[in-house]
Amino acid sequence: MPTGLKRFQQTKLFHFITFSCYKRQPFLRTPEAKDTVERFLEQTRRQQGLLIAAYVLMPEHVHLLTNEPALDTLAIFLQIFKQLTARELKSPDQKQFWQRRYYDFNVSSQEKYVEKLRYIHRNPVKRDLVAKPEDYRWSSFTHYATGQIQTVEIESEWTARRRGSVLPTP
Repeated sequence: MPTGLKRFQQTKLFHFITFSCYKRQPFLRTPEAKDTVERFLEQTRRQQGLLIAAYVLMPEHVHLLTNEPALDTLAIFLQIFKQLTARELKSPDQKQFWQRRYYDFNVSSQEKYVEKLRYIHRNPVKRDLVAKPEDYRWSSFTHYATGQIQTVEIESEWTARRRGSVLPTP
């Protein structure tokens, strides 16, 4: 790890995570690639005991709003997830599929939580991929708007009500 980079984990906080495709190439530009990433995100989320509050899959990067996994660290979760998706999606002539690093921001207040949630859901609109967040299929926005169960289980008020539990607070 480069000098000066500090990650603050095991804090019981949610994290805003961003990671990119190798050299910011749009390896997730196809619906099939994004569907594959969603499938492996859910599989790895379940295996690692992670709560995902929000996500969006962009053509060249991914944003997650998540807690820390029950089993390992966020770094291990991302390593497993990236390995699984790269094996499935990387073409034989590609050197790498994902950048090795990731950005991690500790979400320490309800205001920051809402800010990051909105940022994630508005990202496809900001990038002119769609006109409205509800028009983008590869994000958690539809779950928040309708409560609809999607490929990736989202930790929300809807989910907490279905389970009869309380939503974890940021």
